[in-house]
Amino acid sequence: MEQSFLHWGKKKVFQSCFPPASKVPQKCELRVLHLDFLHRKKLVQVTALSRPLTLMMSRSLHLLPSWLLLALCICHSVQMSSSVQQSFKSELLHFYHTSILPDGKESTIYLLKDIPKRYYFVLEEGRTSAPLTVTVTPCDVPIEWSIRVHKTTTNYFGKAAQDRLDIQDPLKFQKTTRMISTLFSYRGNSVETYTGTSYYSAVYMFEFLSIERDTHITVYLTTDITSERLYPELPTDPRIDVIGIGHTTVTLAWKHSPTAMQYKENIQYCLLVNEKHNYKSLCAAETAIRSFGKKAPQALVLAALPGGPLLNPQQAVILSSGELSITTKASNDGVRQICVGTKNEYTVPNLTPNTQYYFDVFVVNFLTNTSAAYTGTFARTLEEPEPKVTDLRDGKVIQLSLDGRKQTFYNLQYRARQKQIQFAFQSCRGQVRVEISKDGKMLMSESFAGLRHFMLKGRLGDTYLVHVGSTEPSNASVKMQVSSLFHKPFFPVLPESLKIKSFSKLRTCDSVTIAWLGTQQMNKYCVYKKQIEEDQVWMETRNADRCSGPEARQRGDKVLCKYFHELNLQRAVTTETIRGLEAGTVYLFDVYLIGSSGIPVRYYSKVVKTRKKC
Repeated sequence: MEQSFLHWGKKKVFQSCFPPASKVPQKCELRVLHLDFLHRKKLVQVTALSRPLTLMMSRSLHLLPSWLLLALCICHSVQMSSSVQQSFKSELLHFYHTSILPDGKESTIYLLKDIPKRYYFVLEEGRTSAPLTVTVTPCDVPIEWSIRVHKTTTNYFGKAAQDRLDIQDPLKFQKTTRMISTLFSYRGNSVETYTGTSYYSAVYMFEFLSIERDTHITVYLTTDITSERLYPELPTDPRIDVIGIGHTTVTLAWKHSPTAMQYKENIQYCLLVNEKHNYKSLCAAETAIRSFGKKAPQALVLAALPGGPLLNPQQAVILSSGELSITTKASNDGVRQICVGTKNEYTVPNLTPNTQYYFDVFVVNFLTNTSAAYTGTFARTLEEPEPKVTDLRDGKVIQLSLDGRKQTFYNLQYRARQKQIQFAFQSCRGQVRVEISKDGKMLMSESFAGLRHFMLKGRLGDTYLVHVGSTEPSNASVKMQVSSLFHKPFFPVLPESLKIKSFSKLRTCDSVTIAWLGTQQMNKYCVYKKQIEEDQVWMETRNADRCSGPEARQRGDKVLCKYFHELNLQRAVTTETIRGLEAGTVYLFDVYLIGSSGIPVRYYSKVVKTRKKC
């Protein structure tokens, strides 16, 4: 037995030849050793065989793998002319990047830059012809790919070896093998589909090449026209219509996919929003998001279905109506994917004003994990109008209503008449946020519920900008005053605390004793009560309007009004016992402080329940 081998890259084809017996041609055994499938080098060194060989071709040759058929052909070519040998050696250079495309299955193919990869397809035995459909999806950068067919004058993959190919005539063999024609070629990053007819007497070769960088693609080949579509079907008009543009929203609409109308339980529409460019496939979008250092969105989208993988709560937010939003940020770029079920209209929220966005819609089959892309579009959100600025008048009290749900806010400005000015704020309902700036510099920023005074010093004629808004998604209101006349304050001097205290030991079935702090100035204090139910306590105390005065109360709620002051602040405490109450009843007590300006300040309400038995 003699052994020789062909060497290329890190792969060997091992050839073992046995001495011929009487009347039996010499036999050769061919073995392929795969050492490194990721080896990039194109350099191939071919070691010549020690002597001419003759192969006995088995009747089951057509059952052998395609790569072995190619290697067997190389053994046949040893007895041919040197030009034919050189042609097959050239094919051998690409053997490392050769495989078989499966029928009816989507394949992921990884491409190395500037290194072509070839795949082959041969129609299975028993079929003379069949429709051939090939769909190629680039997942990152533009690629080049083509389909070539190797046609033979005889049925090369047919019955007997001597009927398939005449290897004794090198010229005829060379002429036969050179019958190669290109059926289709394409360069770009769009999803392309080739449809034709495949024949059993032909070998189809698919070549893929990436010239920009390493990448990957998906390839789907099928010869079965009776099976259900693997990819969702697009409508006749796959355009996305922009039907509404706002400052922070864009409304999109598209025509229904026939697949979505037929298989609603497995189909969803997914939108992709970003500021960079449109994506021609969901595969390309996933690759872009991976480059941002995040997981691919498709894996997250599957979690919207029962039994899907768990979501990272920091990466996905479940929206209403079964929607799933996934946002990935990187530097100033962001890719947002929103799956909206089977509805074909959606308003994209939370966009930035005066910004151009690119929108893509994909119809996704979650059962087969495949998708089809509508024709992308783009739109620029409207420019945000200049905020309206209201002038503040010295000493004038104004009240502002704030809607937290609509994010209502106010911009006000004041031109100082003195070097020292005072801002006073009273939160009537809810919590508010106040920001005061001058010449683009922030002087103060604070959120509060209650009373606040801010004393600022500057120059005569300085312009102060005041920004007021609600910090809660509910209605709020605030009273405010800016003044340089300190002898006419908006708010009276207030005690250290505006809380009302009750005494449990002094509580009876028909009376309650309460106390509150006063000040050194003579002020008027009015006490009011209101009978409420126990389940109304939270609502009454939460929604109380602290800016409203006694005039907003019913006459029957008034208990008394009295004047009080104390020069010693440590003793500035006044008490009051309210009688004539009902046993086991809940009461709400309020105290109003009314100063010389006539502006009332409401203490925090106090809830007390009288004893049930005495």
